[in-house]
Amino acid sequence: MHLLIVEDDTLLAEAIGDSLRPLGPRLRFARTGADALEALHAETFDLVLLDIGLPGLSGLEVLKRLRQKDAHTPVLILTARDGLEDRVRGLDLGADDYLIKPFDPRELEARVRALLRRAGGVSLGILTHGALRLDLAAQRAWLDGQPLDLSAREWHLLRLLVERAGRIIDKTTIIDALCGHDEAITPNAIEVYISRLRGKLGTAGMTLRTVRGLGYLLEKDNEAYHAKP
Repeated sequence: MHLLIVEDDTLLAEAIGDSLRPLGPRLRFARTGADALEALHAETFDLVLLDIGLPGLSGLEVLKRLRQKDAHTPVLILTARDGLEDRVRGLDLGADDYLIKPFDPRELEARVRALLRRAGGVSLGILTHGALRLDLAAQRAWLDGQPLDLSAREWHLLRLLVERAGRIIDKTTIIDALCGHDEAITPNAIEVYISRLRGKLGTAGMTLRTVRGLGYLLEKDNEAYHAKP
């Protein structure tokens, strides 16, 4: 599960992320409307949590531009504006729900769960790909029913690969996903983690492929990726 939190207040954004961690999401943060549009252009999200009162480009303008290209990604508006007109405008522009600040973290989690269920195709807490099964809340993985011994970074890398199975993931995206606020990781380190995962996945009906010049791809053995000339 991949969520985008668009909030210019860093402390509030982190608090929102912390309140949603029981759902096991992978989080990306944006502090401005421009940052949000860049993230939406670069990645696919299961849900967007969008503050209206952003500096520069407003949250409502971000929502408007998103809906011009994407009619399906759920959007939950977070706003300190309690006027009916603002709420109506947000819903008319394509928001799926809204919460007025301050809000109870339990209500936020409940609304996120509801929106993800409504969107369909997202299994809260469990990811599967062939013989792989990942429990997002427990951060554990099994292969053919046997537990995999994974480091924290191997776990997050495997999760990213499973979430985007069948699609190429470049090193920059992997680095962004694995790094915390005070951490650093090099492209060479990514190659080490990929090699370790290959060893642990073995020959379980899937291949962790290196696509030269592009990135990495997890695919089942009956699938085939062909690079275009």
